[in-house]
Amino acid sequence: MLLVLGAPSTKKMFDFLITNHNVENPTVMSILITVMFSFFLSSLLVITYDFTTKSIHRPAHFLQSLALISMVAATVMQAIGDSLARGLGMLGALSIIRFRTVLDDPRNMTFMFASLAVGIACGVFGFSIAFIGTVAFCLGAIILRFSPLSNTNDLIGTLRIEIPKEGTQETNFNKILSQYCYHFELQQIRFLNTRKKEQILDEEGQIIDEISKDHLKELNYLIRLKRNTSVDQFVKEISELGDLGDIRLRFDKKNIRL
Repeated sequence: MLLVLGAPSTKKMFDFLITNHNVENPTVMSILITVMFSFFLSSLLVITYDFTTKSIHRPAHFLQSLALISMVAATVMQAIGDSLARGLGMLGALSIIRFRTVLDDPRNMTFMFASLAVGIACGVFGFSIAFIGTVAFCLGAIILRFSPLSNTNDLIGTLRIEIPKEGTQETNFNKILSQYCYHFELQQIRFLNTRKKEQILDEEGQIIDEISKDHLKELNYLIRLKRNTSVDQFVKEISELGDLGDIRLRFDKKNIRL
């Protein structure tokens, strides 16, 4: 009888690979690789956020949270594993914590959810899903950064003007708005109190005369100026209408995010 001696089996040579994990009892090496890989992918999200964000206001604590929260999510998912009891216990423990941080920018919230998704995917050892999803998300953010949808250069603000109740001044004013604005919306009309008067002061701050403003009405607009529009020229043309009262034009951070 011929006895053939084969080469020793190599199936157990890769027992320590990350792919041969145990969900219930992960090894120290698999935990370390999972957490570090989630941190690497979330760091790509931070770099993409910093590159594609036009806003000057970029809080350092938000960027750090964006990089670290994926590690927290990966750790939680590995601690839960396939255990339903652990999942319910972790849900009860996390419900005690009250998260009072407000993300007023939907884009910031999207990046935060992306970092959480990376951590969850890495926590269940879905490394391919986490990597491909992160790369696709970053490419999408970069494409949108240079697309027409990235129109944060447009000035959005409020315009308050006191204009005569009678005459054609309001019609001429609307023509100027159509010339300089993409969109404008009349939000409020307020008729001034007949007892309200405008005080005229001298150089020393003494009242010289008082002019009644009962012939004026106050209009409040939400406007969006066209690109490359000169704000000074816009206000100058409005002022040249004549017989106007107070003019107040304001651009602030809140309105720019609309």
